[in-house]
This record gives sequence, structure tokens and C-alpha cells, in this order.
Amino acid sequence: MLLFAGLGNPGTQYQNNRHNVGYMAADAIARRHSFSPWTKKFKALIAEGTIAGEKIILIKPQTFMNLSGQSVGEAMRFYKLAPSDLSVFYDELDLAAGKVRVKIGGGAGGHNGIRSIDQHIPKDYRRVRIGIGHPGVKEMVHGHVLGDFAKADKEWLEPLLETIADNADLVARGDDAGFMNKVTVVLRDRLQPTGADDTPPPKAPKQQAPKAQSHIRQARPNQPVIKVPETGPMAAMLKKLLGKD
Repeated sequence: MLLFAGLGNPGTQYQNNRHNVGYMAADAIARRHSFSPWTKKFKALIAEGTIAGEKIILIKPQTFMNLSGQSVGEAMRFYKLAPSDLSVFYDELDLAAGKVRVKIGGGAGGHNGIRSIDQHIPKDYRRVRIGIGHPGVKEMVHGHVLGDFAKADKEWLEPLLETIADNADLVARGDDAGFMNKVTVVLRDRLQPTGADDTPPPKAPKQQAPKAQSHIRQARPNQPVIKVPETGPMAAMLKKLLGKD
């Protein structure tokens, strides 16, 4: 048996927050793998199902983010699970939006939900970090995290959640590198623009170099050649000027 925990804050006012992307991942996994309906237990909502032949308990703590460890710890003790049986899905400020990274153990990185879990169980559990990007200024972090995803974010958020759900079997098997690679490749292919814009522009026709000319000839403007008369008054005047007989 494995425990998949998606972190977030309960209540409709928070459901679209960036901080709730862990909840969103848990919901996507439950839909994709036809889990049981959500029920209340361990101060959380839980759903049961099977992925890659392994029984999975999905849990969404309802204690608010800062006390997530109360629910997760209680569930871990009830099912007699080891830290290696736990995978936690949560938002990560220090990852670009849409990036996903998995690691075992480590620090909380300023995430209050992870800090709370660390207080209830040993730290060597799997952390599936879902990038939400950083606003760039420390003073804006709180509003960014507790702010809703923008409409434009749906272009990468919805495919990302679907891809996480589709490849949750790799998380269940402990294939962290395979999971990260699969998410990266699928998102790259799905979000890459297609059509005429992908075709390289045609090469410009090769221009022929101008015919070589002397520097004197190049400096002269092109002028029509004037034919000198050989007979008549004009011819006689030119002969006299040029001293020709």
C-alpha cells in the first residue's frame, strides 16, 4: 500500500490558488484512475484505488496547509506505512511554472505544508514538486502563492495535471527519473506550436555579383554613346577645332 498526499487549503475560496496545485494533482489522479468517491477520515478527504497493481490511498488534508502533517502523520500511523511509502504533491516557488521535479528527503524549502509533515514523520519520503514560478520580489510571494492561477496558465496547467495523472504509475513504482522525463517530453510535445510556423523560411535566391569593372568605368555614369558626324557643317567645324585636315 502507498499513500499519495496532495497539499492545499480547504474551501472554495482557495480551490484555484497556486498553493492548491497539490490538491489539483490528487483530483486528476483520482479521476484518471477511477478512484473511489472522496470520504472524510484522518482530518482529511481520502479516496482509494489501484495504480500499477499497487493499492493507493489518496489524501487531501483538510487542516489547512500549515497543519498538513497532522492528517498525513495520522494516516501513516494507521496504515503502518514507512516514509518510503509516501509521495507528497505540492507547489514549488523555486521551480519555473510547469516544471516538475522529484526528490527523496531534503529540507522544507520554506513550504509550510512540508515543514508540518517533517514534524510528524521522518523526512525521507518522496516529494513531487510542481513549479508555480516566483514573482521575483519577496514581498509579492504571499499574494502570488495564495492568488489564483491566471487564465493563460491553463495552457500549461491542464496538460501538466493530465500528464501527472497519466504517469502516476511511474511514481508508484519509484521510477522518479522516468516520471520526470515523461512529464517533460509530453508537455514539450503537447505545448509546441504546430503548422506553418514550424516550417523554416525559404532561402533567399542567390544574387549574382555585378560584372567586374575598372574603377574609372565604375565612377562614370552610364551615358549614351554620341556618333560624330563625318560630313556637313558640323563635321567641318569639329575638324577645324581638333586641327584635323
